[in-house]
Amino acid sequence: MEQNIELKEKLKSQIILFLNLTDLTPADIKDDEPLFGDGLGLDSIDSLELIVLLKREYGINIQDPKEGRKVLVDINSMVDYIEKNRTK
Repeated sequence: MEQNIELKEKLKSQIILFLNLTDLTPADIKDDEPLFGDGLGLDSIDSLELIVLLKREYGINIQDPKEGRKVLVDINSMVDYIEKNRTK
């Protein structure tokens, strides 16, 4: 199934805004690039910010850290999760 390109771009823009990654553009973030570690280089504080973003923008409440680790892998995994679970 083709993922929602519009949602991917919106999510990338939101991540840049929420995490204050002012030196990046959505085009700099690859859909399958790891968000943490060697990829985008986010850290545990950033993961909390992403969980807040999902709650505020999409009505998704992630409380289980294991679930969060599966969702916050890359843009593709986040978009899949948003499409299945969004309430907004």
